[in-house]
Amino acid sequence: MKKTTVLLSILAAVGFSTAAQAQVRFGVKGGVSLSNYSGLTDAEKKGVENLVNGNAGVMLNAPITDDGFFSIQPELLYSGKGGKFSDSGVEITNRMHYVDLPILAKINADGFIFEAGPQVGYLVARNYEATSTGPVVKSSTLNDYNRFDAGYVVGVGYELESGLGLGIRYNGGLTNVLKEVAGVQSKAKNSVFQFQVGYLFGGQ
Repeated sequence: MKKTTVLLSILAAVGFSTAAQAQVRFGVKGGVSLSNYSGLTDAEKKGVENLVNGNAGVMLNAPITDDGFFSIQPELLYSGKGGKFSDSGVEITNRMHYVDLPILAKINADGFIFEAGPQVGYLVARNYEATSTGPVVKSSTLNDYNRFDAGYVVGVGYELESGLGLGIRYNGGLTNVLKEVAGVQSKAKNSVFQFQVGYLFGGQ
């Protein structure tokens, strides 16, 4: 975790240091996510479904090259994650709410966007709901969950000169979602596909 924090700090410093040399642009974005878990065992995969979530936040784009081909883009986003499970008449929804800080290296090749970089997230809330023939069971406890999540982002998209852009990205976790409980450690990690619409102000 410390190494990830140091790396993010260095990348952020590089990005913001370009402010005096190039036009730093502020932007907003939002969209829809399909979330699930990676690292599941065959038994854990049984009945697992994607969960529809939302994502939204702000971004800063700091060009490194004069033509805007290469830039650093830190973002601060709300990101819904989690998954759905259905087995033997029981349906479970585990909806998790994170604040994510990705710091992305971004290439703009005549409007075609390629981006990748590290990310840290913080779990702020959780809504668990299990339904069956009996009463609905709900929970919001975070006791068994790792609050910090180290991960990465890779994505592609298209961006107009005006600043309007569309993108698809994959948000992968490197940290186990759950803590070790009673000597048992689940290897489940966050796995999210995000579909986003964004706008960078200050475009041509």
